[in-house]
Amino acid sequence: MMDGRAIIKVLFVCSRNKWRSLTAEKIFAGQAGLDVRSVGTEEQARVRITSGHVGWADVIFAMEKKHVRRITEKFGDMLGDKKLICLDIPDDYSFMDEELIEILESRVAEYIDLV
Repeated sequence: MMDGRAIIKVLFVCSRNKWRSLTAEKIFAGQAGLDVRSVGTEEQARVRITSGHVGWADVIFAMEKKHVRRITEKFGDMLGDKKLICLDIPDDYSFMDEELIEILESRVAEYIDLV
């Protein structure tokens, strides 16, 4: 608990966990009230998504619809009342790209009360 609020466990998911989700992890890791991790859905991902990641998370932000589909197909029975949200961010950005950071901050703020 932090300031009377529970810590929200946030998982960011992209394909290879090298650019989009890793950028999201870096920029949100310092936010009060958030515990943040990032993973990828593909075999060659830097950190590949597992049932442990899905079980750990309260909120899962997927970068594209294909990631939502992969998570639902593989871990659908574990999703329960977890929030699975598609941010609709294409694979057009590099790690810590300024435009990517702006998009992530704007879209994630719609779902999480950022302090």
